[in-house]
Amino acid sequence: MKKIFSAVFSVLIATMLLCGCSEADKANYNIAKQADYFESERKITVYNARTDTIVMEAEGYMSISNNDNDELVCTVKIGPDQYKVNYIYLNEYTMYVVEDITGTHTDPYHYKLYFHADILPSVEVKP
Repeated sequence: MKKIFSAVFSVLIATMLLCGCSEADKANYNIAKQADYFESERKITVYNARTDTIVMEAEGYMSISNNDNDELVCTVKIGPDQYKVNYIYLNEYTMYVVEDITGTHTDPYHYKLYFHADILPSVEVKP
């Protein structure tokens, strides 16, 4: 009797755990997995919140994660077996926004990286 009771109880708990996910949770999980396999095009915009300026923009087929050094790790697919890794330092003045822009471009190895020159210090170039 104890075995039957524990088996039924286990099945009920498993059913409750599996049914507890909402459709939005499943979609979010699937989209994140799809991005990690470089199947969706994304655009990252990094802002300086103190000066209200855009510091950098990047777009392409990329996977995004954070590391222990307060850096955003952006791995971009630029060819069939070619990848680039960008590290974006985050502090209390910077924030970033990631957009899913899948369907706006047809080239699977499309990659753009913009640094906004108006925030960089002036540099004198000598010949």
